[in-house]
Parts: sequence; C-alpha cells; structure tokens
Amino acid sequence: MRMRKLGRTGIEVSAYCLGTMMFSKMGNPDHDDCARMIHRALDTGINFIDTADVYGYSETEEIVGRALEGRRDEVVLATKFNGPMGESPNRNGSSRRWIIQAVEGSLKRLRTDYIDLYQIHHPDPHTDIEETLSALTDLVRAGKVRAIGSSNLPASEIVEAQWVSQQRGLHRLRTEQPTYSILNRGIEREVLPTCHRYGLGVLVWSPLSAGLLTGRYRKNAPRPTGVRMQWVPRHLTDERKLDAVEQLLTLAEAAGHSLPHLAMAFATSHPDVAAAIIGPRTMDQLDDLLAGATLTLGDDILDKIDAIVPPGTDIAPLDISYTPPSLNRTDLRRRPPHERAAA
Repeated sequence: MRMRKLGRTGIEVSAYCLGTMMFSKMGNPDHDDCARMIHRALDTGINFIDTADVYGYSETEEIVGRALEGRRDEVVLATKFNGPMGESPNRNGSSRRWIIQAVEGSLKRLRTDYIDLYQIHHPDPHTDIEETLSALTDLVRAGKVRAIGSSNLPASEIVEAQWVSQQRGLHRLRTEQPTYSILNRGIEREVLPTCHRYGLGVLVWSPLSAGLLTGRYRKNAPRPTGVRMQWVPRHLTDERKLDAVEQLLTLAEAAGHSLPHLAMAFATSHPDVAAAIIGPRTMDQLDDLLAGATLTLGDDILDKIDAIVPPGTDIAPLDISYTPPSLNRTDLRRRPPHERAAA
C-alpha cells in the first residue's frame, strides 16, 4: 500500500482510506464480519480509517471501536461530527455546546482517549466559524484530538476558516474531505487549488461515484433497486452520467483494467489528493478494491479520461453533495413580493 503525507500534518496515511459508512444496519449489519473487514484492511497495509458519529446513528463507531481493540496505535483514526444525533435541535451542528458533547460520545464508542482527525461533517451556515474553531482548538489542547479538518466546504469557506484561525490564534483546519470522482471533478477548479495553497491534506469520498463507477449500473438496463437507489436516485439514472460510464467501461477494458480499479487510480493520481476513501459493504468488495491498490495510470489513459469528462467538470452534482442555502432557499434568491412590485 502506497503511503502519503496528510497535507502538512506530518502524519503518513495509506493512499486508500477505509470508509465505514456501510458498517451498520444501513449496509452490513454483521458486526463480526465488519470487524474482519477492518482487520483485513489493516493487514494489507491500510492505516487510515474514516467514520462518523451519524453513521448508523452511533452503531458504526461502536463497530470500529471494538474492532480496533489491541490495534489502535496502528491506525490514523478519523471521525466526524455535525449530523443530527437525535430529535433535540441542539444535538447537531457545529456549536461549541454540541462539539464538546459529540466528541465525548465518539471517544466512548471508539474506545479510545484520542481522535487523530476530527472533522466538521458539513458546513454549518448558522454557526460562526470562530465558535467552531475555538471549541476544536480546546479539544486539541486537551489532547483529545490530534488534528482538525472539514468536509464538503466550498473554497471560500476554507479561506475564511484559515483567516479566522490566523487572526484569532486558533488551530486551523488541516484537512478537507470533498467528493471526487471521474464523474464529479468540480473540486479541481477551486477546492483543490485552495487546499494546496494552505497545505491541507485531502481525503476524497465517493471515488466510485456512489456505485456508478463499479459498472453495475448500465445504460438501457433495468432501473436499479435497493438502498443505494434510495440515497441517490437521480444520480444512478442520469443519462449523461450513464453515457460517460459506457465510454469509461470501454476505456477500462481496452487498458486491461476493471472500471473500479481505473476509477480509484484516477482519484489517487491527483497530486493534491492524499487518500481516497473506499466504502465496501462485503469482504468480496473489499478484496476486489485492494487488488487494484498498486495500479497507476499513464498520461495516455488520463488524457482519454479528460476527453470523456473534462477537468473541473461535474456531470450533474451528486444527490448527497452539500448544497448551500443560497440555492436551497428561495427567500435568499428572490426579493419579497412587495419589493418586487415597488421596483
């Protein structure tokens, strides 16, 4: 397994990070099987594991914590906070009140006294970034967290967070976790250059584009069913994406590679990407992904991928990608009716 520096943290991580979102009743409910998959990943050289408190609503962190007993020091362990963890309006978000409570829950479930990388799962437009960074700084100083990071932040908010840290003497975000795949390359425009400028380590999620780059979902095939279809229905049936998948399947076959191996090698070929997160549900899926871990792509293949999906291009956003309030809320895009009438 190739090892890389995680930005300027000084931490070395494997180019493949084991994502654990599927380790729970929402994916694989067999805790023992999930533990075996974690051990298999560690035995093959992966030293980076990413989870979140909201995965399985605490179940996933509990699975990871039990599986790592006796092996905790081998692992760079990352988790995330911000998602809803109950019906109370204060059991989510990026406030100091919730962060201090959330980290204690994660530490207990993960059976550890420190977290290597603690990440803001999503932007929180309702909380001042200084509030969030102040709380995270206290966790670092207390030894409960080694480094802090973010996920799904737009480039402008990455810059703002860096500025606030500098102005207020706070620990700064050291990593960013955006979505990135052959079908969703939008972060190449601003997010990756911004991360490079500030020395942020980048670990990307969904390099297989929520399953589309496994080759299981084909153009003119029967409409897919199952849990994945419930998460990303537009994504899995988008004709533009399916057209690109057909071209990529042809390209992968001509090069003698499987489409998942091609997709993973693409994601890890970008010089600003430290690691790509794999999210297997079964041991067979894990073994198949591990079999392609040493693949690198030459310029000829990368040029052909660029011709299918140009650099910086999203072939429609992923259904579960972060959408800023300015796009979700009509009141932020339209003047009130009486103002429009008076204009």
